[in-house]
Amino acid sequence: MAEGETYALSAVGRDRPGIVAAIAEVLLRFGVNIEDSQMAILRGRFCMVLILRAPAGLERAALEAALEEVGRQLGLDSLALSPLREAAQPSQAEPSCLITVYGADHPGIVHAVAALLADRQVNITDLQTKVAGEREQPLYVMFIEAALPPGLTAGELGELLAEVGRREGVEVTVRELESDVI
Repeated sequence: MAEGETYALSAVGRDRPGIVAAIAEVLLRFGVNIEDSQMAILRGRFCMVLILRAPAGLERAALEAALEEVGRQLGLDSLALSPLREAAQPSQAEPSCLITVYGADHPGIVHAVAALLADRQVNITDLQTKVAGEREQPLYVMFIEAALPPGLTAGELGELLAEVGRREGVEVTVRELESDVI
């Protein structure tokens, strides 16, 4: 494929069969390659983020119009195509620990944990959250795969995050991942 631009495509809509197939068909019609993707169902909404490589000379307006039309047909809540400024090299960060957070749901949990990780130069490679349980007493669950910087151990990170857990009223655990499991 001729070297073209790199794009990010995001789409969100009520979960139903056929969303991936319909969007992939439009991309194929325009010769666009799906290089990386992440898709999940969040609160009954199908959410996808794709990193795309478009061929040189792509008519972006025509692609956007075709994607908007399929988005209307699928009843999507949102669909956005954005050029990426420069092609990034794939991250070399390999997750080395798993962080789990459980507790009563309230605003600020993600920020408190992510801020500490950022402060310690811990790279989040995957983060998933979910509110479970009954509405009267919802349980907040967060799973993070992270790559630790040199010199920081999972045990040391666990001690730092324990203080965040006490402040937020949640239980935080950190465990080292075995390299052959990843």
